[in-house]
Amino acid sequence: MVLRLAAGAVYTAMAVGRLASLTDMPAILGAYGLVHGAAAAVLIALLIAGESVCGVWFLARPRSKAVVPVWVYAVVSLVWSMLAAQAFARGLVVDNCGCFGNYLTQRLSWVVLFQDALALVYAAVLVRTAQRRARISG
Repeated sequence: MVLRLAAGAVYTAMAVGRLASLTDMPAILGAYGLVHGAAAAVLIALLIAGESVCGVWFLARPRSKAVVPVWVYAVVSLVWSMLAAQAFARGLVVDNCGCFGNYLTQRLSWVVLFQDALALVYAAVLVRTAQRRARISG
């Protein structure tokens, strides 16, 4: 339950920071070298929506057994991790990873990749737990 509250707080803060930086987010995402313009704007909107859904859900209902916020968390975490890993592997310089929009900025580095890896590990734990519950109750 504590990890869900922590993940909920972080993802809600990320969504709020990105929403407050909405006009700059397509350029921030463009630094990752995969999407630009309208495609970046659509991806940002989807990521903010996903972060909001799972963040608020985990905060409001940390003991919930619903699988939708778990899968949303997993997909959002996977997308950000893939963006960061490919940019890092290609040697792109990303001055602001965009984790919180224009707030609490940090360069794309091993630290960001480690944070993404932790999010993916927790996503795997959540998905595995949800699948186990479904098998038991099914």
